[in-house]
Amino acid sequence: MELQQMRYVVAIAETGSFTRAAARHFVVQSALSHQIAALERELGTPLFVRSSRQVRLTEAGEAFLPHARASLESAERAKNEAAAAQGVVRGRLRIGFIPTLTAVDLPRLLRECRERFPELTLAARVSNSEEMIQEIRSGTLDLGFLGLLDGVRVDGVESRELNRDILVAVLAPEHPLAQRKKLSLEDLAGEPFADFPHTSAGRKQSDAAFARAGVERRVAYELGSMELMCELVANGLAVMLLPGRYAAALRGVVAVPLREETVRHEHLAWDRLHPNPATRAFLTLVEELRSS
Repeated sequence: MELQQMRYVVAIAETGSFTRAAARHFVVQSALSHQIAALERELGTPLFVRSSRQVRLTEAGEAFLPHARASLESAERAKNEAAAAQGVVRGRLRIGFIPTLTAVDLPRLLRECRERFPELTLAARVSNSEEMIQEIRSGTLDLGFLGLLDGVRVDGVESRELNRDILVAVLAPEHPLAQRKKLSLEDLAGEPFADFPHTSAGRKQSDAAFARAGVERRVAYELGSMELMCELVANGLAVMLLPGRYAAALRGVVAVPLREETVRHEHLAWDRLHPNPATRAFLTLVEELRSS
């Protein structure tokens, strides 16, 4: 049994086609089919059901697939650890971050990472804190920049607090409340709000603030796009609660402090037990840039 055979099995399972799997690995289909047939003979059972319309895993194939993926990941990890011992950081680093991140200059951080570790492949995407924590636990994400309410614990992963911020009200410049020096949540009770989906940590922060104050509010626009929410606010269609540092950098809107203090913490989280070499190097880089 060879690693390349496992790679072919994974590719066929993911693409649903011997032809597409062969194209993914830049080999002719006959060579890939020969390797799969040899593996099936070794295992004593077919891994795929082939037909003119589709290719699907057999029961044995379903059982084999997760172990094939784990073996490939272990082999990649071994190669990367050996390279790291020689001072070379390579592999793939998967990073998630909240849309309101202010604790680090992310473009600068990613640029510095690429320059310092040219053999490292970066994959960065916006996500919400709860999803990132779960993905780090499951091993599908290496690092996550989180935003969490004061007092919320991050369980099952390692984490480091990066900064602390306070939520503020964000309104259109022409809004009747925009010239106030401070606002209470009661002042905003009748306003239409734009906010993140109800499952996200950002939404829970705003919901918790209103719940503590005993004030009901109406979320008129539930969106995953910060840019669109800001457009709605700038055009007088909604108001928002956002972290003060993030709100201060927005254009076309006004940020007003709140009388009720709601603290939001930003954390960097990663695998507690087995951080890979790329993760360890990235953590060091974050500390270097934050202290410079």
